[in-house]
Amino acid sequence: MSIEIDVLNGDSSWPRAEPLLEAVWPHEVVEKLSWGHVKWAHADLRVLIDAPEDAERPGLACHVGIYFRTATWDSRKVQIGGIGGVSTRNDCRGRGYATLALNAAIRTLRDHEAVRFAMLFCEPHNEAFYEARGWHAFKGEVYAEQPEGRIRFEAMAPYVFDFTRKPRDGIIDLCGLPW
Repeated sequence: MSIEIDVLNGDSSWPRAEPLLEAVWPHEVVEKLSWGHVKWAHADLRVLIDAPEDAERPGLACHVGIYFRTATWDSRKVQIGGIGGVSTRNDCRGRGYATLALNAAIRTLRDHEAVRFAMLFCEPHNEAFYEARGWHAFKGEVYAEQPEGRIRFEAMAPYVFDFTRKPRDGIIDLCGLPW
């Protein structure tokens, strides 16, 4: 069994990713969540993993969005990478697809030498998953843009993945929408 991992342009791959994200996060579920009101950035790139051909149900199994941003950390400009929209079809969970996709996203971010660290936001039930894969809780404040203006972003817990910088606290301003 071989697994195909594609890293594609975010906008052009949206039609392929959208049905998976809507299946994993239906609108009626999202609107009840603490982050259901958030306006999210569009992914610059997407990691897509298809279920193997011999799977019971072929098609897109997993998605991870990749974001590139000039942000600030303690008022200094810094290039950061973002990970968002991590989603795996219910019938494909527990097979390591999210780990594979996350690893591919991290490798992609590392390939952009300007990126100093990666950041994602997650719900409490996913924190152990990310911590087991080398992510660290960011204990400082995070700010982001929303339609109403700049806000302190507290809808989900921020986590960072170290490249050349290792932020654990301070103030990060995403200088745009969260992911």
